[in-house]
This record gives sequence, C-alpha cells and structure tokens, in this order.
Amino acid sequence: MAVRRSLLTDGRVIAGEVHSVRRKDEQSTMGLIKIMPCLDMKEGRVVKGVHFVDIRDAGDPEENAKFYQKEGADELAMLDIAATVENRKTRLQWVRKVSAVIDIPLTVGGGIGGLEDIEMVLEAGADKVSMNSAAVKSPSLVRQAAQTFGSDKITVAIDGRRNRAMPSGFEVVVAGGTQPVGKDGVVWARECEQLGAGVILPTSMDGDGTQAGFDIPFTKAISEAVKVPVVASGGAGKLEDFYDAVVKAGATILLAASVFHFRILTIKAVKEFLRTRGLDVKL
Repeated sequence: MAVRRSLLTDGRVIAGEVHSVRRKDEQSTMGLIKIMPCLDMKEGRVVKGVHFVDIRDAGDPEENAKFYQKEGADELAMLDIAATVENRKTRLQWVRKVSAVIDIPLTVGGGIGGLEDIEMVLEAGADKVSMNSAAVKSPSLVRQAAQTFGSDKITVAIDGRRNRAMPSGFEVVVAGGTQPVGKDGVVWARECEQLGAGVILPTSMDGDGTQAGFDIPFTKAISEAVKVPVVASGGAGKLEDFYDAVVKAGATILLAASVFHFRILTIKAVKEFLRTRGLDVKL
C-alpha cells in the first residue's frame, strides 16, 4: 500500500487562514479547499440515502475509491453506517481493501468505541478516524484519542437536526440519526475542539441526500465556534453549493456523496468552478 500524506497536511494553516473571500478579480485569502467524496458502507457495498433513510446501492467501494482518486479527490471518507446501530465494530476488511487501492488520505468512521478500535482502524490503513456516538457517550475518549494518536488523527462527526429548544437551534443525534441526545450541536463542537479533535464534521439530517444544498446555518454556526477545520457535509446538489459552503459557511473541506456516486457532478467540474470563483483548489 502506498504511503499517504496526513489528512491535516495543511489543516492547521487552513484553520488560521479562514478570514474572508473576495470575488472576481480580488485575490482570495482562503487556504486550500479540499474535496472529499464519502463512501457510506452497508453489507460491503457503497450506499446512499435521503435523511439517513431510503438507502439505495451506489456501487463497489474499491472501484469507487479508485475512480475518485483518479478524478482528483483530495481525501476520501468511508463510513460504516450500520456499525453503531448493529452494536458492532467497523468491518476492518472494508478498510483494508479500500486503503490498498488509493494513496490519498482516508478517514474511517462507524463503530468506533474505544482506543483499541481506533488503533485497529489505523493499522488497517486509515489515516484518520471519525467518531460520533462514542464521543457523545464518553467525551473523555476524544481527549484520550487525541493524546494517544494525535489530534490530526481524530475527527468528531456531529450529526444534527433543527430543534428550537437548543440554544443554537441544532440538536445532536447519534446512532445513525435515530437518537436525539438533548445536546446542543454548536456547544458540543466547541467542547470537542477543547478535548483535542483535529477536525469537526457536521452533517445535517435536514439536508442529507436531498441535493438541496449544504445546511449553511448549521455549518456556519459550527465554523464560527471553532478554529479547527470544519467539513461541510450533507445536501450538495449543484456547483454553487460547494462555493457557498466555503464563502457563506466557512468550511474548508467539502464532503459529498450522491452528486458524485450518481455522476451528477464530477470532482473536476467542482474544482474548476471553485477556481473560477477565486478559491484555491488543487487541480
């Protein structure tokens, strides 16, 4: 397997450079913007749903991984969407197979319950792990993981939905979006950063799979609350959505699934569009 560079090769620089974006002929002051396709995994296949349900097949994970690297993906995410609900660990064989065919950074999530799980996933070929339910259940795991493996290896995913009862208007949900936990999404993001998370990955249940655009208010609220890189996730449907996630919401990593899996957009087209709008991308 080829050696991959760290997911946060320039993450800290990005976090420090997010100030503003000027349009047209004015030079952008954003750092490098990255595109991250996501492989949601179930029963050995890539799948995709809407609002975390209505799942349909989206192909073979290895073939998808190779295709996205060739297309110009900067990173790749792989999420075992049934692991937590089925009370099991991430299928390590899936990690090994996908990591063996790419040399871009791979972030793996689903079923991460402790330090041993993180170690096994990293040894299987992941560059980084993403945790959600386990972090909510035991916040100290985030600190322990960051101290043991380094903050650059630890992403905390925050699945959120609108709830007016929360101070920010967004509530954290876990177990594949099936269980609300009464925790404010923005407050939780700030706590995760303080615990040592190197990246925050918020996904809007309201926007997931809809192709109606990233949830700008949710992503922006979190990016304004933390200094570490924030991933925009959930709802991308057109080129402008990717631009808005950067300019309006402050994201520096743009995650999408449906538009790439079903060939609605190409990674190259997204990057070229962002470049024409003054953003820094690697073509």
